[in-house]
Amino acid sequence: MMMSDKENNTSNAISLAVNRMPASGIRTFFEFLDQNTDVISLAVGQPDFMTPEHISAAASKSMLSGLTGYTSNYGLIELREHLSNHINNLYQVQYNPENEMLLTSGVSEALDIAVRAIIDPGDEVIVPEPAYVAYKPVILLAGGSYVAVPTFIEDDFMVKPELIEQAITSKTKAILLGYPCNPTGGVLSREKLSEIAKIAEKHDLIIIADELYDRLVYGTHHTCFASLPNMKKRTILLGGFSKSYAMTGWRLGYIAAEPEILEAIMKIHQYVMMSAPTAAQYAGIEAIAHGEQDIESMRLEYDARRQFLVNELRSMGFEISEPKGAFYAFPDVQSRTGLDGQEFSSQLLKKHQVAVVPGEVFGESGKNCVRMCYATSMNELEEAITRIKKFIQ
Repeated sequence: MMMSDKENNTSNAISLAVNRMPASGIRTFFEFLDQNTDVISLAVGQPDFMTPEHISAAASKSMLSGLTGYTSNYGLIELREHLSNHINNLYQVQYNPENEMLLTSGVSEALDIAVRAIIDPGDEVIVPEPAYVAYKPVILLAGGSYVAVPTFIEDDFMVKPELIEQAITSKTKAILLGYPCNPTGGVLSREKLSEIAKIAEKHDLIIIADELYDRLVYGTHHTCFASLPNMKKRTILLGGFSKSYAMTGWRLGYIAAEPEILEAIMKIHQYVMMSAPTAAQYAGIEAIAHGEQDIESMRLEYDARRQFLVNELRSMGFEISEPKGAFYAFPDVQSRTGLDGQEFSSQLLKKHQVAVVPGEVFGESGKNCVRMCYATSMNELEEAITRIKKFIQ
């Protein structure tokens, strides 16, 4: 049967890049969970905590005071000043709040515009995998080439710097590092990061450092890549409020970079977004100024859940690297059950109504694993473990 002209025109209207792009493997779980209330979800990376009341109150006060218009394209200078001091206090790296910091609509926008600002068609970006699902599409939409470097469970999913160097070609423009890592929970040691820094300097590469989960680490320390010697000038630092402050729906992130790079990024931001949400920025000021105890109380609760989940999975015979950051565990299910991550996830959901994400969503090297998110209540985690035990038995 021949397509009508209308159908043909509709098909031709979509760009080849978008037509070739698969839907997010995580987004399907959002839609499924909306329709199935009896499912226990370990799939979606969303804190079960409410945004702390004093943070919401600050946003409410700003709106009731009539502060509801656009801000500067760069965002409120007061928030940028707070963030600059915050980063310097934590990591001893100083950003000028006037021309080295930009507030964005979440880290998703920050990632997108940072990549588009530096990548020309054909440029290669090296990414350790398993990696966050947005990295590859963002690079491809910018016309770049995505170059995956595998990481392994026996290395605690810490990328080997020598594998990064082996992947470098004359077309390599940047390395995209997402640590603490979504989905593995891996944290890169300062020693590994220093080796990568030497590689970046040797080959004149830019580092895009997605450090959204920097405050959620357990039994270790997070090293900000820009704080390493000579790295601030070649680092685009991405961060945000979603995970640490339980502010996922507020859509507030930031970029810190050298003035020339930041100005290029801001050119895109001003046309596609104008400015980050105003009320969210006032909430961000309150979060940075008075939210430290909130972060610590949530981090301690995540740590308790993390230890429970890892211990239970190990008691069932699953091979798992202890996650040192974020709020995800990434067990190898194939060695225990004979099922790859996709089949394990599918059967667990159908038979026992527990949702986890197949590891292949995050890259080929994750195909025998699944991602389990422990940003849910301990009661739900315990029930999920009970159901998983029944499933593997």
